Amino acid sequence: MTAFAVTVDAGGLSRAARQLGWSPATVTRAVASLEQRLGVTLLRRTTRSVKLTEAGERYLAICRRVLSELADAERAARGTLDVPRGTLTVTAPATFGRLYVRPLVDAFLEKHADVRARLLLLDRVVNLVDEGVDAAVRIAHLPDSALVATKVGEVGRVVCASPKYVARHGRPRVPRDLAEHRCIGFSPAAPTDTWTFGAGRGKRATHVKVRPALSVNTAEAAIGSALDGHGVTCVLSYQVKNELRDGSLVRLLESYESTPLPVHLVTPAGGATVAKVRAFVDLAVPRLRHQLA
Repeated sequence: MTAFAVTVDAGGLSRAARQLGWSPATVTRAVASLEQRLGVTLLRRTTRSVKLTEAGERYLAICRRVLSELADAERAARGTLDVPRGTLTVTAPATFGRLYVRPLVDAFLEKHADVRARLLLLDRVVNLVDEGVDAAVRIAHLPDSALVATKVGEVGRVVCASPKYVARHGRPRVPRDLAEHRCIGFSPAAPTDTWTFGAGRGKRATHVKVRPALSVNTAEAAIGSALDGHGVTCVLSYQVKNELRDGSLVRLLESYESTPLPVHLVTPAGGATVAKVRAFVDLAVPRLRHQLA
């Protein structure tokens, strides 16, 4: 398992051999033996690189979890479980992770020299156990599960546009006015033409159909187009916090905004007993709460 995981991370059998201090033949035999035992091909090899098969992608996540648990067990046997060590894997939504989590990981590594980190910025829900993740930021109402969740704040969806756009096209007064405006749709997955608004002026939540002039799959692209005056967009409040503060974007339909979404730092059950996870949670929770206040 170690040979397989290091080969993937290193990008080749020879580089893995150098990292492990093994001969290339030993690494090759180890991976081949694993494939023979499983009865599947994990890696497609060329003279210059290796590439995971579909089975290899699934098995790699399991390997990372097993190797991490084995390392924790060995440290516990040596009486060193209270010292943060090993690889810490953290995931967060792409924009939130870039703005808030990456600086936290940097600060954590400065304090704990024996820890290495992997930061996965992904706009999808990651299965922490299956993918070997130690901590995740979730922006949503969480279903009941075996995960341990600590609330660190709230963020809401906001509709906004540039002052230049508002001066030229006017300000929508109610959500249905958006039908007359150029909208910039943002969804990390499939494009959507439905924007949701919450209670406002005594009304219940409503879903409004818009006709996006532009649909994008990243918040940065939607915000950039709005900043340039090309339309109205709907994003999460933290994504435009600075732009709203400096006036380069203005908030629209504020009285119709939905109830804010909770932000949680989530860890697998039992994760808090692992020193590296406990230390990261202790550092991240108060800092995130301060930033999202």
